[in-house]
Amino acid sequence: MENTIHVFVEEEDGSKTPIEVPTDMGLNLMDVLKGSGYPIEATCGGLALCATCHVEILHDPGLRDPQDAELDMLDTVPNLTANSRLSCQIRPENTLDGLVVRILGDR
Repeated sequence: MENTIHVFVEEEDGSKTPIEVPTDMGLNLMDVLKGSGYPIEATCGGLALCATCHVEILHDPGLRDPQDAELDMLDTVPNLTANSRLSCQIRPENTLDGLVVRILGDR
């Protein structure tokens, strides 16, 4: 079983930066993005209470549906899209290999 997947971040210029993401360390996507130098505030520490880790899913190879707490918080963001998610609520797993996100934060 593979212990890493690749997630791609779409940059402002449209290019996609690959990030190797471990699936066996108990991290969430917010942790990985923040650790990779992306401007994720993570004000609430990953509890789905602030939306400062807001991302747009551009390619979804198999995300689980969001839970109620995430949906409630997403309802408060001004730049909501049909594919908005909180990266703190996304747990890297093998089915997400190839996931593509755009970081929106609380902008």
